[in-house]
Amino acid sequence: MELATISEKLARDVGRLTFSSPVAHVYNPLVYAGDPHERYLTRYGTGRKEAVFVGMNPGPWGMAQTGVPFGEVEMVREWLGIDGEVGKPPAEHPRKRVEGFSCRRSEVSGRRLWGLFRARSGEPERFFARFFVLNYCPLLFLDADGRNITPDRLKRGEQEPLLAACDEALRRSAVCLGPDRVVGIGAFAAARAEAALAGLGIPVGRILHPSPASPAANRNWEQTALAQLREQGIEL
Repeated sequence: MELATISEKLARDVGRLTFSSPVAHVYNPLVYAGDPHERYLTRYGTGRKEAVFVGMNPGPWGMAQTGVPFGEVEMVREWLGIDGEVGKPPAEHPRKRVEGFSCRRSEVSGRRLWGLFRARSGEPERFFARFFVLNYCPLLFLDADGRNITPDRLKRGEQEPLLAACDEALRRSAVCLGPDRVVGIGAFAAARAEAALAGLGIPVGRILHPSPASPAANRNWEQTALAQLREQGIEL
């Protein structure tokens, strides 16, 4: 299966990279949550898509737990119908432990995003017949205090090989899925999609990231996102 092959290569490529302070912990759910991740790809990542949504990187209570982009546990298990064995990263931070599908924490971004798709599509098969969701970078970075470090805040010398690997994977995924449009979830994902897909003739748009850390996202994110999608010709 092409997406699984792309994901396996990406996992190997980023697994060779090293990161220095302030990065203290690196989680790669493509490895320790590879079982549910592959189930997601093989079940829903087939056929040509109208649009592909691209996020930035895993959240500690989402993809870091389930291997699914924006993968809030309840949404993944109850709506997407995906479960599976989840192991552990080599070095966990005590405040950001990986408990897999036993995790009781809810990732707000994932609940908002998949909640919107569920509300508009009903059954997941209806959504995935037209769309797919990927993360640009598969790694979660934490500092010594357990705070997230986003990929754009990495040191330049450590960021460049990471972006190169992620660009290649996104480009290959876009060729595989053949979308009419790619939609970055947030400014970083949109910018990286534009760079990775240059020359392919695939338009790249964006929607507001659903993170609760964004004041704008806490003011009716769903309606904002729907309006932004309509401006791009996408009706959920």
